[in-house]
Amino acid sequence: MRQQFSFLEFFAGGGMARLGLGDSWRCLLANDVDPQKCAAYRANFGDDDLIEADIAALGLSDLPVERADLMWGSFPCQDLSLAGARGGIHAKRSGAFFSFQRLLKDLHTAGRAPHIVALENVAGLMTSNGGRDFAVVVQSLAALDYRVTAMVLDARAFTPQSRPRLFILGFGPTAAPVIADSPASEQLAPPALRAALDHLPPQARAQWLWLAPAATPHRNTRLADIIDWDVADWHAPEQTKALLDMMSTSQRARVDAIMRGGARRAGAGFRRTRVENGNSVQRFEARFDGLAGCLRTPAGGSSRQIVIAIEAGKARTRLISPREAARLMGLREDYILPASTTAALKLCGDGVCAPLVQWLGETVFVPTLPRRARKAA
Repeated sequence: MRQQFSFLEFFAGGGMARLGLGDSWRCLLANDVDPQKCAAYRANFGDDDLIEADIAALGLSDLPVERADLMWGSFPCQDLSLAGARGGIHAKRSGAFFSFQRLLKDLHTAGRAPHIVALENVAGLMTSNGGRDFAVVVQSLAALDYRVTAMVLDARAFTPQSRPRLFILGFGPTAAPVIADSPASEQLAPPALRAALDHLPPQARAQWLWLAPAATPHRNTRLADIIDWDVADWHAPEQTKALLDMMSTSQRARVDAIMRGGARRAGAGFRRTRVENGNSVQRFEARFDGLAGCLRTPAGGSSRQIVIAIEAGKARTRLISPREAARLMGLREDYILPASTTAALKLCGDGVCAPLVQWLGETVFVPTLPRRARKAA
């Protein structure tokens, strides 16, 4: 297949946006600073397009002369996440956005601005710094003549993982998005997003648009379909019992009921510290709705998800494996993960759901691009 469309991928990680876009897209440049993620990128895509460096060290001369159809940036979320210290977009890690903005501005000045810009981050960006950090991102695109929209998309529509993420999209003067008078649904535009619009300055608000709705797929896999039931690294029975004993009374009763029912079920959960009756209590909290919780980077012992498998009236537990995490991100079985468990889980926990990117490519990016870029190969 001829590669009709071109893209730049910043904060590329292991190349999940590239995987999602697929073979009809040609990577002009990929960039990441993490050595282990870059090693995984090379293992799967080669070294021709990758620059391993801090984005802050890149300049216009490092970028391709060819004008890209898409510029993608999954910039760091640590300072924006509800689970973090929320230092905001001006803090050290999430502040890498401003290097992305600088490169985009340089491309604009040079007459090589990409037709579409896509930024992905945690939903916490909508409320970070009272919504003002969201306004900074939108205003930076609007100032470069991009019409801007945003939507919250959840990986659960594509893979068995609950993973809502915010996507901010900018469309240049030559792009032609199909617009609507109002957001397609509250799922795509939750109250936090609508509230964040109040912080936009008039010039940015004038550049805002809502996209016409496009149907999202119905996920056809459940957590039980992607876990490895026959591996050997299940916890010892006493370790499983200790985890079940950490459940609340209501959760434990539910697990006991599932075991009595005899069905084959899979759940996933985390250890969490809760305050009960004024005391800190560690709980094991699992879900059995066919979804895993949102994958996290393995920064601490409680951040790694635990699989609980129930069959024949018995429960087994173990830590989620790197390959299972990769499946939850929609990665192919032949995707080469880092050999280190920690590095592999970090790559997946920091990544973007590949089938979700595929949906964006097919339903939003390609129909929006100038007719020149959409001509059949």
